[in-house]
Amino acid sequence: MLNSWFLIVNPNAGNTNFTKSWNQIQNSLKTKEIHFSFAFTQYTKHELILVDEAIKQGYRKFISVGGDGTLHHVVNGIMMQRYTKTSDIKLAVIPLGTGNDWIKTYNIPNSIEKSIEIIKKEHSFLQDIGSINFPDGNKEYFNNIAGIGYDGYVVNKLNTLKKFGAIAYLLSGLYGLLFYRKKFYKIYVNNDVLNEKCLMVLIGVCQYSGGGMQMTKEPKPNDGFLDVTIAKNFSLFDLVLNLQKLYNGKIVHHKKVTTYKTNHIEIIDHQSKSFIEADGEILGKGSLKTTIISKAIQFIIPN
Repeated sequence: MLNSWFLIVNPNAGNTNFTKSWNQIQNSLKTKEIHFSFAFTQYTKHELILVDEAIKQGYRKFISVGGDGTLHHVVNGIMMQRYTKTSDIKLAVIPLGTGNDWIKTYNIPNSIEKSIEIIKKEHSFLQDIGSINFPDGNKEYFNNIAGIGYDGYVVNKLNTLKKFGAIAYLLSGLYGLLFYRKKFYKIYVNNDVLNEKCLMVLIGVCQYSGGGMQMTKEPKPNDGFLDVTIAKNFSLFDLVLNLQKLYNGKIVHHKKVTTYKTNHIEIIDHQSKSFIEADGEILGKGSLKTTIISKAIQFIIPN
């Protein structure tokens, strides 16, 4: 088994000067005597192949260099490979992306130097991973938060606005406020069957999404449960009035919001028109079933 780290590097992540950032990363890793190999992603989901090949070669320690999307694909590569138990894999992050929401749950600084200091200490935490099953038999995993409805609509719009940097989330959200139309869903969660006109349904393992919004209620990333937030028939006025609560976490107490802890949820979108997103990546449209895989991957976090 190889003891060095394997870096999966997305050269297109964020809006930084990648060459400058990459030189800083290499120098810092070498200065701290962290042994590593690396590969650059060349196309969407290339991470899946790079991770699979690296694990086959004997690597068990990975660093995702990029944003939430890069981390999402690295996680999927780990979960899909068949060479070793996923819980044997260690995964760290050097953040270069636009939103970097996953790191906020663990207070990992949005800093190359400080994130590498955390990697050097190699303190690990076994985190749960969400699993999404689609009607066509396809499967996708997520390490942070998945959503359907307004959330997916905003993420889809965000892809055309990322050139604006961090403010892109705000611009995309405002666009959604003006143009998104709520959808009817049939939702099976715990012992409840809901037929609701919803703004969105969020399914969380961790706490932050959408550039810092907090819409899951007291999530614990290793408790074996999904934290579900159902935002019901919100009006434009409701959203504007409660904008601050989206970011301070108090939105979960709103009378039009229902929360659940569960290990399984099924959402039926009869019209199949709603965007589904996970970790800021658009997965498609339509219905989904989501379950939790307990303590699936060792993430490197501050101790």
